[in-house]
Amino acid sequence: MGRFKKPQATTGKHISEKALQHESVSPDVRPPSFSFQYLHPDYCITQCTESERLAFVDKMRLLSQLTWSQLRQAPRLGLGYENIRRSSIKPAIPVNITDDINFIAFRFCAKKVMVGFRSIEGIFHVVWFDRNFTVYNHGS
Repeated sequence: MGRFKKPQATTGKHISEKALQHESVSPDVRPPSFSFQYLHPDYCITQCTESERLAFVDKMRLLSQLTWSQLRQAPRLGLGYENIRRSSIKPAIPVNITDDINFIAFRFCAKKVMVGFRSIEGIFHVVWFDRNFTVYNHGS
């Protein structure tokens, strides 16, 4: 019977149990987490091309390196986001998303956006991948 070697330390940020239990820390000083729980089937990542999916993964990597506070200050055409009025959403909003939810959009591939909402825990819930510019009036 062989013995398992103790894993080697990796470079980068250290993870501790205390760091994982960060409920007392404001979500604004933490990077976003991502959820696809409310993803609309007609605007799903499966509708995206391979290059769009790759761009999305790269965008998630970049977004997860910044805090919500930094993302709020970043340009909307870069790593930042823009607020989307609920009244400008064209497809039916899922019934389990209540009227008090505010929508935001991050660009994930050129001008194509993912639209969703941020929970109070700092989770960005993607609802629509708007690759054909049909979820809301994009303007400029």
